[in-house]
Amino acid sequence: MGHTNRHASTLHHLMAVLPLALVVSFSVVPPAHAADDTPEREQLAALARQLDLLDRLAEHATNTAPQYRSRYHFDYARLRTDLKRVRAGVQDYLVPRRAQPRDSVPLTGDYVRRDDREESTP
Repeated sequence: MGHTNRHASTLHHLMAVLPLALVVSFSVVPPAHAADDTPEREQLAALARQLDLLDRLAEHATNTAPQYRSRYHFDYARLRTDLKRVRAGVQDYLVPRRAQPRDSVPLTGDYVRRDDREESTP
């Protein structure tokens, strides 16, 4: 029971932190200026660190998720994949390799995974 409560607390914390971190980080980033982008770079570096923290929280939640079978599961792997994509985009901006078009592949955004094996069980 304590293990389940701990997992629920971690999941709740993760889900509360993710949108908040992204909103706060993007809302305080000033518009880019060619002459002075130091504040923007600092904000984006802070965002990258927050994404690292969110990834570690998701990894921890993955490892501490309850082992009992239920119909729906939170898809931590998909969340971590999306976090990796966002972090890579921030890093590409901070350390550009060359001028390039933006990656147009959308994030998944759907993190509920249904266990279809349970459907076949009477």
